[in-house]
Amino acid sequence: MKTLVFGGSIKPERYSNKAIKSLQEKGIPTVSYGLKPGVVAGVSMDTTLVGYDDIHTITLYMNPKRQKEFYDYFLSLCPKRIIFNPGTENQELASLARANGIAVQEACTLVLLSMDQYE
Repeated sequence: MKTLVFGGSIKPERYSNKAIKSLQEKGIPTVSYGLKPGVVAGVSMDTTLVGYDDIHTITLYMNPKRQKEFYDYFLSLCPKRIIFNPGTENQELASLARANGIAVQEACTLVLLSMDQYE
């Protein structure tokens, strides 16, 4: 269930940072894309778009206006699901995802993980 944390941050107070740590604690393979390089819980922050293999879930931590330039990239990864965390909800991307057979979930990754509902 390899997960891409998109909009990752090396700042410990950021939710994306907490999500990376929680995913790692649950033993879920994790990769991350962010603006600044660094390492969070053993996960290197990629600052260039990588053609990852076998991405099951993209969990978004980037506001909808900034997401637009990445639509093609998200779709090219062929994930099974995109999670729109609070503040990242985007009907345009959600529609594109559904049209490409990708499940869409508006939820908080941290809450899903804490309730063992991250599947």
